[in-house]
Amino acid sequence: MKASEVIKRYQEGERNFQRVNLRGQSFKGKDLSGADFSEADILGTNFQDAILRGAKFRKAKTGLQKGWAIFLLLISCLISGIGGFVSGYLSVVVLLIFDSNNLENQIVGWITLIFLILFYILSWYKGLLFGFGAIAIAGAIAIAIAFAFTIAGAIAGAFPGAFAFTIAGAIAGAFPGAIAFAFPGAIAFAFPGAIAFPGAFPGAIAFPGAIAGAIAGAFAFAGVIAEAIAGIIAIAIAGALIGTIINFYIARRAMKGDSREAWMRKFALAFASIGGTTFYNADLTDADFTGATLKNTDLRGKSFIRVCWKDTIKLDFARVGKTLLAQSEVRELLITGNGYHKSYIGANLRGAYLVGANLNKANLKYADLSEATLAGANLDKINLREVNAIGTNFTHSYMTGACVEAWNIDSTTKLTDVDCQFIYLLEYPKDERSDNKERRPSSGEFQPGEFTKLFEEVLDTVDLIFRDGVDWKAFVDAFDKVQVENEGTPLELQSIENKGDGVVVIKVKVPLDADKEKIHQDFSEIYKLKLQEQEKRYKAELAAKDREIEIYRENSTNMKEIAIILANQTNQNIINNTQIEKDMSQNFNTNQFNPNKSNINIATNNENVQQGNENATQNITNLTTEQKQNLKEAAAEIQELLEQLSQTYPTNTSKEKNIVVGEVVDRIESNSTLKTKVINALKAGGVEAFKEAIDNPLVNILMATIEGWKEE
Repeated sequence: MKASEVIKRYQEGERNFQRVNLRGQSFKGKDLSGADFSEADILGTNFQDAILRGAKFRKAKTGLQKGWAIFLLLISCLISGIGGFVSGYLSVVVLLIFDSNNLENQIVGWITLIFLILFYILSWYKGLLFGFGAIAIAGAIAIAIAFAFTIAGAIAGAFPGAFAFTIAGAIAGAFPGAIAFAFPGAIAFAFPGAIAFPGAFPGAIAFPGAIAGAIAGAFAFAGVIAEAIAGIIAIAIAGALIGTIINFYIARRAMKGDSREAWMRKFALAFASIGGTTFYNADLTDADFTGATLKNTDLRGKSFIRVCWKDTIKLDFARVGKTLLAQSEVRELLITGNGYHKSYIGANLRGAYLVGANLNKANLKYADLSEATLAGANLDKINLREVNAIGTNFTHSYMTGACVEAWNIDSTTKLTDVDCQFIYLLEYPKDERSDNKERRPSSGEFQPGEFTKLFEEVLDTVDLIFRDGVDWKAFVDAFDKVQVENEGTPLELQSIENKGDGVVVIKVKVPLDADKEKIHQDFSEIYKLKLQEQEKRYKAELAAKDREIEIYRENSTNMKEIAIILANQTNQNIINNTQIEKDMSQNFNTNQFNPNKSNINIATNNENVQQGNENATQNITNLTTEQKQNLKEAAAEIQELLEQLSQTYPTNTSKEKNIVVGEVVDRIESNSTLKTKVINALKAGGVEAFKEAIDNPLVNILMATIEGWKEE
């Protein structure tokens, strides 16, 4: 069927083109999305720049038409003949070693033999290019030395100069001779292997050319040693055989994907795809090549998102460029779907179609899984540490025991109906002495839907990380400005977490379609500027020294103040920046140390403590039995909270103490029964009575915080 007929029918709405013969037709730049070319003969068909979204090529036959294949094999045979010619020529040159009548000929023979041996030893173990490079350097050095001797000999006398010149000439001829022999010889064997012509064995195609070339080379040199024509031909053929075997080995390992000869494989596949089926720069999104034969095909497409390569044949012989098919282990995974216990660390799996694949215990650490499809895949005990899973589809997959440390997901990541009993948030325990990899849930198993809910918070939040505390005034200013600059994107403070060592994480809830990266970047830049403005302002207003600014920052990061502001925002949805600034300025001024009043303050405090103790004793005595019991119970519960949190969080600095107290207050407020007991105890016995009942160094800070509750 002609291409024009296919296009006409496609435009009329037909999509079924199964089993049609489209050999050599051109659909360059055409839109054939959704067309079905299953089992079609598309040898030599041109799909360059075509739009083939969702097209089907199941069991289609791609590659070279027979005429093109024969033409390329003839070129390969010609190249092998060139290599054989040089082989025969060099073999006879080596024979000059036995020319006892001419010292110069003997030198030429020995140098040629030495260079050939070194070249092939290096090429055998390190690769052909390494052999070229090493011999080139050695040859250049040897020639330079020989020419130096030539000049010196010309000064000292004619014989040394002529001798050195002979050596230089021999080296200059041996090096290009080795290259001229090995390069076309190895390539000549690689080409037939890449073409994979039915029934053709690479040696059967390249070998005759090499032998014919060897005989021709021998005759070309026969005039040098006229008395041994038959012997020369025999030796030339023997040399050609040895060189051919070595070249065949190098070409064979190149076509098997040996990294030492990667350049040769790419070169051979590029050559073998000339005239074959081409999908160069085509949009193959969601295309299906299940069971297709893809030898000698140009698959350097523009988009391979969700392309199915399952059970494809001779995909190794396709030209794939820098696509995800370039990695042999990835090709194998895409074809077989079996990656059990295999390593794909850092692999490019962007857009990979892995529906139902077995990746149990596989290691995909650092891999790019963006836009890949793993629906229904077995991902039990898989390592997904720091993978890029933006736009990845995990629907109905199995992920029990998976490690998801720092994986990158967003709202486009599909986690619907994932079957998972538990996961790990760390690949290795933080403490070498334990095996704690932060299992979730910590005990038991996820109930249906809980795994997805665990990561919903990640999908619609932006994490703002502060490593040196938070300046709340600068935070609020930056928060408001980010909303304005992002066209009024609604931002909501979701939670504040103390990670220890001065690190605070504030989670901001954003719409699912928000540009999280831009919001995070904008906030970071604006907060930094606001922080600098705040420091300059406080320095100017207070003539503060560096230590005073540090004290202010500690007060600004008081977790209790932040919690109160956050609560106000939740209830009122409005934060009055001016009032916050005023409150914080007052707090800062109140906490300043005044050396002129220190003695008076100390005396007053001692008197207050004594008076407080007397009041506490009197208040407890006047309480009823029920009130005493209520005070005792409330004090016991608070005592337990303080001790528990003091063990969890550090309490070395005033800032850390305020954080612990803020957490205690939050827990009391979340427990309505306990809060009622505390309020009743405060009203009945007063603050001092409560202090007397609690034995903890943080009780004074706590009482100062909740003292106002007795007015409720």
